[in-house]
Amino acid sequence: MAHEKIALLAEDADASLNAEAVGDDLWVAAAEMERATGWKLTADGFCREALCIPIPSGREAAFSRADGSANLAGLARLRGQATVHDDSGSIWAFGPVARGASLTSVEAPDFTLPDLRGRMFSLHAFRGKKVLLASWASW
Repeated sequence: MAHEKIALLAEDADASLNAEAVGDDLWVAAAEMERATGWKLTADGFCREALCIPIPSGREAAFSRADGSANLAGLARLRGQATVHDDSGSIWAFGPVARGASLTSVEAPDFTLPDLRGRMFSLHAFRGKKVLLASWASW
């Protein structure tokens, strides 16, 4: 594996590491990955402390090589992170980890509710304007 110095920018790790960029994959020696990110390639998948993310069955070759290196960009995508790199593959950035369902748009679904005087208002009446939605519960 031809290693080059790679700059990694991520929510949970900014590091300089030796890696091989191959298209949209970033292959890193297991020890280098653990040093830079805390993630370790194990028989259970990618693990960091008590958290383990299993490698999808039948896709092992996309995440690990016989020489013990691991695809760090593959792990990021598996975690739901957006991955981008420069044309030379020397700078990589991983977005935040996706939590819960991913958004299909930034537009809230329409609903109709009464105000304190009982007048009904629908969210669609405010489309194109900035709206602050505040909610609370008394329990």
